[in-house]
Amino acid sequence: MNIAIVKYNAGNIYSVVNGLRRLGIEPLLTDNAEELSKADKVIFPGQGEARSAMEYLRERQLDEIIRNLKQPVLGICVGQQLLCRHSEEGDTSCIGIFDADVKRFVPQRHEDKVPAMGWNSLSDVKSPLFKGFADNEYVYFVHSYYVPLCEHTIATAEYIQPYSAALNYKNFYATQFHPEKSGNVGVRILENFLNI
Repeated sequence: MNIAIVKYNAGNIYSVVNGLRRLGIEPLLTDNAEELSKADKVIFPGQGEARSAMEYLRERQLDEIIRNLKQPVLGICVGQQLLCRHSEEGDTSCIGIFDADVKRFVPQRHEDKVPAMGWNSLSDVKSPLFKGFADNEYVYFVHSYYVPLCEHTIATAEYIQPYSAALNYKNFYATQFHPEKSGNVGVRILENFLNI
């Protein structure tokens, strides 16, 4: 199976490469339009800041390439946020696959820390991405921004308020959490994505 990972100015890409290698997949890390278009599956991971990431993607027309992909695509963390319409981070227009706006967490109590870091449970899971899942499985998050619940939500998490832990629209899937850092649960999600 030919798996391409979108190469851009984001952190965390190599942890996804290593996660796939553990599954016996040697992914192609590329920003080449033809290679991305020909891949069986595309993963769009990332940690970083929305505005500078979108500037980098636009300069190389990668935003258009991603928008036009027809095969299954998985966005991870900032990758999920960049697939939305707009982000409050840097007041940034994003790729626009998901009809949703990314918001910054606003602490309500003294103990609310931003960024939200650590293990959190998923509920209301629905999608082939979560095949074989029970509610309340735990996955690993690191984020200051979130996607509110919307028509594309396929898993919910709660921190300060309920929000979209995962999204799906047509061939685009996305997780706010890091499957590649989520132990056996994350391995199952990556395997499920590879089987879509």
